[in-house]
Amino acid sequence: MYKRDLITAEIEKLAQVLARIMKLKLESKLVEAEVLFQQTMEDNFGLPLYLLSDPDTSSFKEWLDTNALLAEKLDSLSEFLYYELGVSESKNKLIAPKLNLIYEQLFNEHKILHLVNLHRQKTIQQYL
Repeated sequence: MYKRDLITAEIEKLAQVLARIMKLKLESKLVEAEVLFQQTMEDNFGLPLYLLSDPDTSSFKEWLDTNALLAEKLDSLSEFLYYELGVSESKNKLIAPKLNLIYEQLFNEHKILHLVNLHRQKTIQQYL
Protein backbone atom coordinates (compact mmCIF):
# COMPACT_ATOMS: atom_id res chain seq x y z
CA MET A 1 0.00 0.00 0.00
CA TYR A 2 2.82 2.40 0.87
CA LYS A 3 4.56 1.76 -2.46
CA ARG A 4 1.30 2.40 -4.31
CA ASP A 5 0.90 5.74 -2.50
CA LEU A 6 4.41 6.78 -3.53
CA ILE A 7 3.73 5.87 -7.15
CA THR A 8 0.44 7.78 -7.09
CA ALA A 9 2.14 10.86 -5.61
CA GLU A 10 4.88 10.73 -8.25
CA ILE A 11 2.35 10.43 -11.10
CA GLU A 12 0.35 13.34 -9.68
CA LYS A 13 3.53 15.43 -9.55
CA LEU A 14 4.31 14.56 -13.16
CA ALA A 15 0.77 15.49 -14.20
CA GLN A 16 1.25 18.91 -12.59
CA VAL A 17 4.53 19.38 -14.47
CA LEU A 18 2.83 18.43 -17.74
CA ALA A 19 0.07 20.94 -17.05
CA ARG A 20 2.70 23.61 -16.38
CA ILE A 21 4.45 22.80 -19.68
CA MET A 22 1.17 23.01 -21.58
CA LYS A 23 0.34 26.35 -19.93
CA LEU A 24 3.74 27.74 -20.88
CA LYS A 25 3.15 26.68 -24.48
CA LEU A 26 -0.27 28.36 -24.51
CA GLU A 27 1.39 31.52 -23.23
CA SER A 28 3.94 31.22 -26.08
CA LYS A 29 6.77 30.73 -23.58
CA LEU A 30 8.22 27.98 -25.73
CA VAL A 31 11.80 28.18 -24.48
CA GLU A 32 10.68 27.84 -20.85
CA ALA A 33 8.40 24.95 -21.81
CA GLU A 34 11.24 23.18 -23.60
CA VAL A 35 13.63 23.63 -20.67
CA LEU A 36 11.05 22.20 -18.24
CA PHE A 37 10.33 19.31 -20.63
CA GLN A 38 14.03 18.48 -20.91
CA GLN A 39 14.56 18.65 -17.14
CA THR A 40 11.59 16.36 -16.60
CA MET A 41 12.85 13.81 -19.12
CA GLU A 42 16.24 13.63 -17.46
CA ASP A 43 15.31 14.06 -13.79
CA ASN A 44 12.01 12.19 -13.53
CA PHE A 45 12.35 9.54 -16.20
CA GLY A 46 16.13 9.21 -16.44
CA LEU A 47 15.78 9.58 -20.19
CA PRO A 48 18.88 11.03 -21.86
CA LEU A 49 17.82 13.75 -24.30
CA TYR A 50 19.99 12.47 -27.11
CA LEU A 51 17.73 9.40 -27.32
CA LEU A 52 14.80 11.61 -28.25
CA SER A 53 16.72 13.36 -31.00
CA ASP A 54 18.20 10.17 -32.46
CA PRO A 55 16.23 9.03 -35.55
CA ASP A 56 17.34 5.44 -34.89
CA THR A 57 14.84 3.94 -32.43
CA SER A 58 17.03 1.00 -31.42
CA SER A 59 18.79 3.00 -28.67
CA PHE A 60 15.46 4.20 -27.32
CA LYS A 61 14.10 0.64 -27.38
CA GLU A 62 17.18 -0.55 -25.50
CA TRP A 63 16.67 2.22 -22.93
CA LEU A 64 13.02 1.18 -22.49
CA ASP A 65 13.98 -2.47 -22.00
CA THR A 66 16.84 -1.69 -19.64
CA ASN A 67 14.95 0.72 -17.40
CA ALA A 68 11.75 -1.34 -17.17
CA LEU A 69 9.63 1.58 -15.97
CA LEU A 70 6.49 0.82 -14.01
CA ALA A 71 3.36 0.91 -16.14
CA GLU A 72 2.13 4.13 -14.53
CA LYS A 73 5.41 5.91 -15.17
CA LEU A 74 5.62 4.59 -18.71
CA ASP A 75 2.10 5.85 -19.36
CA SER A 76 3.10 9.21 -17.93
CA LEU A 77 6.12 9.32 -20.26
CA SER A 78 3.81 8.68 -23.20
CA GLU A 79 1.69 11.67 -22.14
CA PHE A 80 4.71 13.96 -22.12
CA LEU A 81 5.89 12.77 -25.52
CA TYR A 82 2.41 12.87 -27.06
CA TYR A 83 2.01 16.53 -26.18
CA GLU A 84 5.33 17.27 -27.90
CA LEU A 85 3.80 16.26 -31.23
CA GLY A 86 2.76 19.06 -33.51
CA VAL A 87 5.64 21.35 -32.58
CA SER A 88 7.47 20.74 -35.86
CA GLU A 89 7.47 18.14 -38.59
CA SER A 90 11.03 17.07 -37.82
CA LYS A 91 10.24 16.63 -34.12
CA ASN A 92 7.10 14.67 -34.99
CA LYS A 93 9.15 12.22 -37.05
CA LEU A 94 11.51 11.69 -34.11
CA ILE A 95 8.87 11.28 -31.40
CA ALA A 96 6.13 9.29 -33.16
CA PRO A 97 8.13 6.03 -33.51
CA LYS A 98 9.24 6.27 -29.88
CA LEU A 99 5.65 6.71 -28.78
CA ASN A 100 4.75 3.56 -30.69
CA LEU A 101 7.48 1.69 -28.82
CA ILE A 102 6.08 2.90 -25.49
CA TYR A 103 2.55 1.83 -26.42
CA GLU A 104 3.90 -1.56 -27.51
CA GLN A 105 5.72 -2.01 -24.22
CA LEU A 106 2.65 -1.00 -22.23
CA PHE A 107 0.70 -3.69 -24.04
CA ASN A 108 3.33 -6.43 -24.30
CA GLU A 109 5.03 -6.09 -20.91
CA HIS A 110 2.26 -4.69 -18.73
CA LYS A 111 -0.83 -5.95 -20.59
CA ILE A 112 -2.28 -2.43 -20.56
CA LEU A 113 -4.35 -1.18 -23.44
CA HIS A 114 -6.08 2.20 -23.14
CA LEU A 115 -8.67 3.38 -25.61
CA VAL A 116 -6.95 6.76 -25.47
CA ASN A 117 -3.64 5.17 -26.43
CA LEU A 118 -5.30 3.28 -29.30
CA HIS A 119 -6.65 6.56 -30.63
CA ARG A 120 -3.26 8.19 -30.18
CA GLN A 121 -1.56 5.36 -32.04
CA LYS A 122 -3.85 6.01 -34.98
CA THR A 123 -3.13 9.73 -34.75
CA ILE A 124 0.65 9.32 -34.73
CA GLN A 125 0.53 7.15 -37.85
CA GLN A 126 0.34 10.39 -39.82
CA TYR A 127 3.79 11.31 -38.49
CA LEU A 128 5.46 8.04 -39.42
